[in-house]
This record gives sequence, C-alpha cells and structure tokens, in this order.
Amino acid sequence: MSHNSFGHLFRITTWGESHGPAIGCVVDGCPPGIPITEAEIQAFLDKRKPGQSRYTTQRQEPDQVRILSGVFEREDGAQVTTGTPISLVIDNVDARSKDYGEIKDKFRPGHADYTYFLKYGLRDWRGSGRASARETAMRVAAGAIARKVVPGMHVRGALTQIGPHKIDRNNWDWDEVTRNPFFSPDAKAAEVWAAFLDEVRKKGSSAGAVIEIVADGVPAGLGAPVYGKLDQDIASGLMSINAVKGVEIGAGFAAAALAGEENADEMRMKKDGVPEFLSNNAGGILGGISTGQPIVARFAVKPTSSILTPRRTVDAKGHDTEISTKGRHDPCVGIRAVPIGEAMVAIVLADHYLRHRAQCG
Repeated sequence: MSHNSFGHLFRITTWGESHGPAIGCVVDGCPPGIPITEAEIQAFLDKRKPGQSRYTTQRQEPDQVRILSGVFEREDGAQVTTGTPISLVIDNVDARSKDYGEIKDKFRPGHADYTYFLKYGLRDWRGSGRASARETAMRVAAGAIARKVVPGMHVRGALTQIGPHKIDRNNWDWDEVTRNPFFSPDAKAAEVWAAFLDEVRKKGSSAGAVIEIVADGVPAGLGAPVYGKLDQDIASGLMSINAVKGVEIGAGFAAAALAGEENADEMRMKKDGVPEFLSNNAGGILGGISTGQPIVARFAVKPTSSILTPRRTVDAKGHDTEISTKGRHDPCVGIRAVPIGEAMVAIVLADHYLRHRAQCG
C-alpha cells in the first residue's frame, strides 16, 4: 500500500492498523534543537483519545506515546530534536476483533470495505484496519511536533455544528472549548448537542459535524503560486482525514453569495506603517500565500457509517444481505476530529514554513 506519507520538507509517515499490536509514525525533516517531550505530545493525544464521554466510542485506549528516536538530551538537560527522523509509537491495548467476526464478509455501506476489496483483493475487516480513524492518533502526535516548528504559531479548533444544529457565533468563547465534551465555543450549543446526540444514540444512528480550525501567528509569505498554494495543501491535509467530505477556507462557499465589494478584504495603513485588513473573507490566504492574518479553515465530517440500524448491502460472494454494525463506535466522529484537524493544519504550516525558509531565507 503506497501513499502513507504527507508533506515535503516536514514529512510524516504513519503505519499500523486499528487492531494490530501498535500504530506509529516517523516525522522526518524536523529541524534540530526544538524542545519536545512525550508529555507535550501526550497532552494533544489526550484531547483525541476515545472513551472520555458517552458521546464518543467506549474503546478504552490510553494512547500512551513513546519516542523511539530523533530526540536527545541537551547539556542543560532539555530533551530536544536532533534533526534525525523522529519515531513515535502507541500500543493498541483494547482492540476487540470479535465484534467484527459476524460481518467480516459483508461490505458496510458508507465504509471503505468495498473499495479496499476492489483495489487490493483483500481487506483487514478488524475495525477497518488501515482505513480506521485509529491511524489519526499518529497525526495528532506528529502535529504536536509541527506546532513547535513555526515560532509564535498557535493552532486551535472548535466544533461549530452537529447535525442540523449550529453554534451562535455571537456566543463564541475560546475558553469554553475546554469546558465541554464537544469542543464547542458556544455553551448553549453544547447543551443542545448533548440532548440531540442522546437521541441519536438511542436510535442506533449517527450525526455529522463541522469543525473550524484557526491558526494565529502565521507569518506572511508561506505558500507558493500555482501548484504549491498554502490553501491547496491545507485542503489536501484536511480531506485526508477519515470521513471528511468538504473543506472551505475563509468565507468558503458563502463567498459565492457575496458581492465583490463585500468579499474583497479592504486594507488600510496603520500608524506604525504596517497595513491591516479590515476583514478576513480570504481566510488569511491570497493567491495561495499567507497574508499574516489568521488562517481559517472549516471541514465537514459525514455521519459515522458504523450504526446499529440495519442497512441493505452485499457480501463478498455477491449476495444481497443486510448489516447492522455492533461494537463501540462514535455517534459523531466530528467531536474527536477537532484535534486531528488542528494537527493537519499545523503539519501543513510547518512544512510550508520550512519550504519558505529554504527558498527565501
């Protein structure tokens, strides 16, 4: 299986399956001398790990990360990157493959079962194998390192919609994101989502979501014209996350309804001689190059395809059948997608920062 790597100068390669003994990644191209510890990486993994509320899968994985290479103790005792490949590993400790035994020959609607089988002639039916969102834990681990590559950069995310229920942007409070199990910046929306997902779970169904990622402190000049656009690579990184079906930058699809004078971000010169933008419909990127404004990206996640509600499908022998997926699954995968989206944006920005530095000094 090819295409398990992402990035150019800052490059990550992930490996492992959902029900294998472990998952891991190699981060290559990270500059030397950057302080990093397992505890710092673990803090971000803890945001993503399962079993933290009734609104996520009850698979109990501690997601304890170990650094195997690429980090060494400096003279002052600090653990820093050495400039060599950083290898990270997480043991799988709570896989229950028997949950999938009854459906191993059936193709789950909405899953990659059928396409994997068509492409490779076989598939790992234990929790989707390589196609499982379990792989994304290693992206979060790599993203923790990427965040430290760009000086002054701060990447954070929030859930803005579950099912048909959206936040009220007038209530946006970044501090609120850490106070509820949904990463919601709107406390009232979190209450609505809790009641909504309880009903969804009782029905044996699932719901989709929209996540917004904002990167502050990104220097101007990252990205390249034509085929190396910053927004192009952000879209690619976010679309590579499991279950993502749409990405937008800045005003995104809403820009189609704006007039030209509304959409164009006007500029004025400040007293310190530095120009400023009066709005940010462009999401911090013009012509594929960062403007110095906050980078704003949103992505839509489809409803979880593993549901208890019986669905029509076919099996590997060509028979019509029905399927109901048992086991432990997220009623809304969008919740745990927040730290994953943060990580992918951080990885893209770290890569472009190093590419810009290599070309422009």
